[in-house]
Amino acid sequence: MTEPQTARPSPGHALVTGGAGFIGSHLIDGLLADGWAVTNVDNFDPYYAESTKRLNIAAHLDHPNYRLLQVDLRDAAALHGALDQPHAAAHAGAYSVIVHLAAKAGVRNSLLDPLGYQMSNVIGTQNLLTYAHNHKIRQFIFASSSSVYGDCPRLPWSETDLDLLPINPYASTKLAGEQLGYVYSRTFGLRFIGLRFFTVYGERQRPDLAIHKFSRLMLAGKPIPVYGDGSSERDFTYWDEIVSGIRAAMAYSASDYEIFNLGNNRTIGLLDTIRKLEEVLDVKARIDWQDWQPGEMRRTWANIDKTQRLLGYQVKTDFDTGLRRFAVWLQERLRLESRKTA
Repeated sequence: MTEPQTARPSPGHALVTGGAGFIGSHLIDGLLADGWAVTNVDNFDPYYAESTKRLNIAAHLDHPNYRLLQVDLRDAAALHGALDQPHAAAHAGAYSVIVHLAAKAGVRNSLLDPLGYQMSNVIGTQNLLTYAHNHKIRQFIFASSSSVYGDCPRLPWSETDLDLLPINPYASTKLAGEQLGYVYSRTFGLRFIGLRFFTVYGERQRPDLAIHKFSRLMLAGKPIPVYGDGSSERDFTYWDEIVSGIRAAMAYSASDYEIFNLGNNRTIGLLDTIRKLEEVLDVKARIDWQDWQPGEMRRTWANIDKTQRLLGYQVKTDFDTGLRRFAVWLQERLRLESRKTA
């Protein structure tokens, strides 16, 4: 049996894309605390408010080891030119790892703008892989998604499931990113690690995602939209588990191409989720029942055996604990927002 690789590499220079977002900002918190030099590439896509992302990285901006590059991954010339500029941190040499989290997000929006999603998520990934190859950056971590499994009937979903049939454009772009990574690994010797995230939640969660969206509506006394009959289920994964998985992938060196599920290996029904939100927020939800949305998945469920075995991955935060932490953070964020608008 292969031993899990849990030892973290010595601090180097990490290139993180999408580092002003939910997961990226948490990752950078830890990298800076551990002495890494970080270059964050983010174009502040208007999918949700730039002010929210600016709050996520407010504590990073004055850190001597942090650099923010506001550039679009679709523009190869601008991207490569910006990345070639030296970092101000004294110990920041060449990039030692790329963690590619940036993407156009959202299943429903991808149905409205499939070409935009292809350009951002596939061409953007291609441009970054080209840079990695040209500059001999060995380690490339790619944020994929549980949505690549589509309607795969075998549950829980495993990385060994190869007959993947995504059911929305967003998912198809993530699967394309994994396949591009295989090309660069097989042909050019890049180490490519694809991480399939399963419904990440917690502090700084994107405001369009169910837990965050429902919570704001409930606290405002407004109805929450529930699509279909409420029977959908999700494998909710607390952000800290995801960041730990990314950090382990940054250190992984046993093979040159791997795909890992980062999930909780437990499903929670939508109506149960709403009931739990009612408890932690101390409010009653009003439900606005709506028709099922095309492209939505009815269940996500991760088999994490491989990730536990090869990355030493552990699930430490149960759903109730994670929700309580999110509720505390949201109340503080709402107070901050109210002060800014007063």
